[in-house]
Amino acid sequence: MAIHPEVSTSTHPATLVEDDLVTSATGRRVLATTRLATGFIFLWAFLDKTFGLHYSTGAPVTEGSPSLAWIDGGTPSQGFMKFAAVGPFKDTFASMASPLTDWLFMLGMLGVGVAVMLGVGLRVSAVAGSLLMLLMWVAEWPFIQGSTNPLIDYHVIYALVLILCATLLAGDTWGLGRRWAKLSFVQKFRWLR
Repeated sequence: MAIHPEVSTSTHPATLVEDDLVTSATGRRVLATTRLATGFIFLWAFLDKTFGLHYSTGAPVTEGSPSLAWIDGGTPSQGFMKFAAVGPFKDTFASMASPLTDWLFMLGMLGVGVAVMLGVGLRVSAVAGSLLMLLMWVAEWPFIQGSTNPLIDYHVIYALVLILCATLLAGDTWGLGRRWAKLSFVQKFRWLR
């Protein structure tokens, strides 16, 4: 049975749901899996940098040297901004590096990760996560010879996936998106969906 795209299949007609946009159950499950995986990328970055799990954060340089974990005094954004940023904005990033950028970066990673994994606030998460990815893309300046790709790298893909998940209401499948959408403040402020 074909359903006209403008006809809502929602049990609550005033609220658009994922089923209205993605009519294939398999498509909704693939999208949910993609959402969960992307959310975990952000959440893992927060956990690794907070607790020094020795993946991207790395182990202490030498035995007895301080841990690089944020809880042990590590600086999750400052080292990157001061020493790893390249390109025309290198000095700008280095001058902005501070404990405030550590807090903003870590809260952004945690907030985006948790929200995307729960399937709530995907519009806000898409904006915040895309902004984080844009800043990291600019800091790594892919136009320099030797980069993997001068335009499209993982930062761009992550941002596009966040936007896709928000646009298609991917939090409704295997997430709390439908319940979230029924909350009065979310119905009043649709941008919170």
